Amino acid sequence: MNETTMPVLIGCGQLTDKRPAEEAGTVIELMMEVARKAAADAGPGQALLDEIDAIAALGLTVDSPESGSGAQGMVKNVPHAVCAGLNIDPAEKLYTHSGGNTPQMLVNRYAEKIANGDMSAVLLVGAEALHTMIARLKSGLDLDAWMDDSGGDPKMLGNARAAASEYEMAYTMHMPSVTYPLFENALRGKYGLSLQEHRSKLGKLYQGFNAVAAKNPLSWFPTERSAQEISTVSAGNRYVGFPYTKFLNSVIQVNMGAALILTSVTKARELGVADDRMVYLHGCADANDIWNVSERVNYQSSPAVRTMGEKAFAMAGKTIDDMDYFDIYSCFPSAVQIACDELGLAHDDARGLTVTGGLPYFGGPGNNYVTHSIATMMDVLRNNPGKFGLLNANGWFITKHSLGIYSTKPVEGDWRREPPADYQQAILDEIHPALTESPNGSATIETYTVLHGREGVERALVIGLLEDGTRFIAETPGDEKTLLQMMDREMLGASGTVTSGAEKNLFIPNF
Repeated sequence: MNETTMPVLIGCGQLTDKRPAEEAGTVIELMMEVARKAAADAGPGQALLDEIDAIAALGLTVDSPESGSGAQGMVKNVPHAVCAGLNIDPAEKLYTHSGGNTPQMLVNRYAEKIANGDMSAVLLVGAEALHTMIARLKSGLDLDAWMDDSGGDPKMLGNARAAASEYEMAYTMHMPSVTYPLFENALRGKYGLSLQEHRSKLGKLYQGFNAVAAKNPLSWFPTERSAQEISTVSAGNRYVGFPYTKFLNSVIQVNMGAALILTSVTKARELGVADDRMVYLHGCADANDIWNVSERVNYQSSPAVRTMGEKAFAMAGKTIDDMDYFDIYSCFPSAVQIACDELGLAHDDARGLTVTGGLPYFGGPGNNYVTHSIATMMDVLRNNPGKFGLLNANGWFITKHSLGIYSTKPVEGDWRREPPADYQQAILDEIHPALTESPNGSATIETYTVLHGREGVERALVIGLLEDGTRFIAETPGDEKTLLQMMDREMLGASGTVTSGAEKNLFIPNF
């Protein structure tokens, strides 16, 4: 092992801020606090922060164009504001575009830079305080302390491409709660389950996540729930997008922060970091699926996750059987099931699928959840030296992916990964159905969902296939009878007629 260029994670810090709105911290204050926690966790504290030569701050939810938030740009340059608060001035300051894959992507990116000798100490930091922000607005408290227009425009990192096409956005498919149920219903068909069997499976799957969250002191929702309570519609657990109830949806209105520090082994030793703080990245990969959901190969697989797993395991010289711990990205159950299927991991694997508790129960702090995931995995592995942990990260709609394999066991030989560009194009070139925005004629349902508001059913969304195999998006008639029927019977493969419209297409099922 060449210690001068061997990347290693040496510090992690997390917090969950449940103080009243008038006392809770701003996002910048939370980021500063977890950065200091990470430096103290490594050992050197401020002496380590003073050595940071690069910082990457995770993009805030309010800064995502898709959020439509009036608070966009309230902090003009997030990494600059964090550095000013910490009194440090690294040469590289980056701010990321949206994507839940971003924390692991950053670890992969900066591990490679350290291995190439381009960096020596890197701080990755993020936080969300949407719960406090909304509470302050509702109670008439100002947000003056949250504003910062200094530092100019930040240097951006990541993919700025819109989450969905204009065609998809007409059906609000840029919203996760609308799109992920489409994957879920397709999975029911893949697994050959009845509606009731599927509902039971979802409850059992997420009860495993909930049980871990209930014991995690950092969880936003540490309430323990049964499988039946999670998957059954009730007054406090309404449908959001069929078949998902509220308890199966990621929760973004939280106050949470997390930070990681990476260095080379040599740099860590120079700073006096103990060996028992060091966690190594043995394998990693990054890949995207075909970007637009309407153009995917199908709705029950992910060629990108499959390929990414192969590359990361090859780099680490390990298999799924060699892993001891997991944190499978869990914004919605379909993301978990597809990742498990592509990685060769049983949905009920005895090792468990999470070390945090998952986004619906631990909390889903925007783009920053996986920073928590990595930090928690670091602590688990430090307490279990020599064991291996795998986690994946998912951005948008099973679109952007990153994966990491970690252990306290040092990496043998040089650290080297296969460039993602070497395998990305083959994923994008996979054969998939042609798409039309103006469908007409007999058709069948490929997948679907029934969307709900607080007062009940609102509309049904269908992705269908014409007789020649061309794919389309449409809505069904919006009367309550039709919408309820679509939840009471299996609609996968159901036939009907689609007609194109000026704003939206209409699919009428043959009930």
